[in-house]
Amino acid sequence: MTDTASFFAQRLAHETDPSDVYAAQRAGEEFTLVDVRSDAAWAQGRISGAIHLPHAMIAEQASAEIPLDSPVVVYCWGPGCNAGVKGALAFARLGYTVREMIGGYEYWVREGQPTEDSDGPLPRVFDPLTMVVR
Repeated sequence: MTDTASFFAQRLAHETDPSDVYAAQRAGEEFTLVDVRSDAAWAQGRISGAIHLPHAMIAEQASAEIPLDSPVVVYCWGPGCNAGVKGALAFARLGYTVREMIGGYEYWVREGQPTEDSDGPLPRVFDPLTMVVR
């Protein structure tokens, strides 16, 4: 494999995106989706099916909440937030298989995927600039 091909293969081994995560959820693939944002961000809305574990708490709480053999996908707010990288690093240091969902919550919402808050499902809004037709 060329250096360029290896580079992109490595990226895909460690990154995923909202469309692929949603497809994996719908297909029933086994993984734990982790929102690594703050309590305030979680309260505003989160991806349906996600658990909340702020990135600063992963080292001390992950093993009590997530089996080590469960693949993990982490997300934060969006492209301007590096909490997903911090969370992915913390999980990797603990020995988890982990991927970061690039685009984060922002792009999940823009694609119209299901979200919720403490009161239940939130309205789905489809951004025509990011809509994926399946």
